[in-house]
Amino acid sequence: MKRVVVTGMALASPLGCDINTVFENLLKYENCVEYDKNLDQYERLNTRLSAHVKGFETPSTYTRKVMRTMGPVSVMSVRTAEQALEDAGLLGDEIITNGQCGVSYGTSSGSLDALIDFYGMQIDKVVRGLNSGSYVKMMPHTTAVNISLYFKTIGRLISTSTACTSGSMGIGYAYEAIKNGYETVMISGGAEEMHATEIAIFDTLYATSLKNDTPKLSPKPFDKNRDGLVIGEGAGTLILEEYEHAKKRGAKIYAEVLGFGTNTDGTHITNPNKDTMKNALELALKDAGISPDDIGYVSAHGTGTIAGDLAESNATEAIFKRKVPISSLKSYTGHTLGACGSIEAIIAIEMMRRNWYHPTLNLNEVDPECGKLDYIQNEGREIKTNLIMSNNFAFGGINTSLIFKLI
Repeated sequence: MKRVVVTGMALASPLGCDINTVFENLLKYENCVEYDKNLDQYERLNTRLSAHVKGFETPSTYTRKVMRTMGPVSVMSVRTAEQALEDAGLLGDEIITNGQCGVSYGTSSGSLDALIDFYGMQIDKVVRGLNSGSYVKMMPHTTAVNISLYFKTIGRLISTSTACTSGSMGIGYAYEAIKNGYETVMISGGAEEMHATEIAIFDTLYATSLKNDTPKLSPKPFDKNRDGLVIGEGAGTLILEEYEHAKKRGAKIYAEVLGFGTNTDGTHITNPNKDTMKNALELALKDAGISPDDIGYVSAHGTGTIAGDLAESNATEAIFKRKVPISSLKSYTGHTLGACGSIEAIIAIEMMRRNWYHPTLNLNEVDPECGKLDYIQNEGREIKTNLIMSNNFAFGGINTSLIFKLI
């Protein structure tokens, strides 16, 4: 089995679009949630909260021809992939196009405005506004395909369109592709663009926060008075590489991907199952060959929903059997859906490198029904550890756990 390391990282997020800006904003201890006036136009939509990407710019080099198959989610994916490849020192390298590089990437649903164009045909019975790129923009594997097309990869392409685990599955499956010797380099991650229909999905499930008058006070993961999640957007791309190849070319190594675990609940489409969540964490630890005692920090999925927080925290307690330090990035960015797994992994890796970990914002009183864990509150904390875990869970009962190590 091959060792797998992270040699490039880039992101677009509500906290910013480069690592230093993100950490400057983390230190402000203020979330990115705002009252979204665009949502006022929708009757019977209860929430008005969202968290948009800040500071993202589409390069002028992205021509009309290049963009015809890209909706906003693909533009963010391709651009962060470009930046991550540059960070890894692989942009333009022959390995990207010779079959030794693959793509493992996902999003929840592609670009929904393109999907609406097709709905218009069904309602009006007129074909208009459609072109050769319309379907490619909306299809679930739009991010992976557009990355492959832009960089001309001919290796494996894995579409991880698994809702809120799209990003973490993208990393996990990329890790397995290299570990088993199928590829040398993988472009991995996930992305999501903001769209009112995705907000409406959670609103109809009574899962969105209604703190419209006090947006900075929501979401409140693990808090006794939490009232739901806030939808965000973004993209996160990690370049994974076989260790010996990276070492030979003198690449900068951020961390090693040491373990990956994933499974499904097999019980309910939306209600989480703490037992199978627990099993996913066990699978990651077994894959890494380590004990729960070795992990110094857990990056939580932590959405701020009642059922989700209870299941996740109690599953985590059942694994660690101690008060392991834990916090949720979603208290800053909202729930970035298909992007959250990769954005959170990037920030967790960088926190491990800096020995500093952000708190969960708005966590004033831990819900007594949540697991007994060491919830980082109020301000960041210095922790020295070379092993961290990053967990994500999705509709359909899809559970993921990633373990990263400093080397």
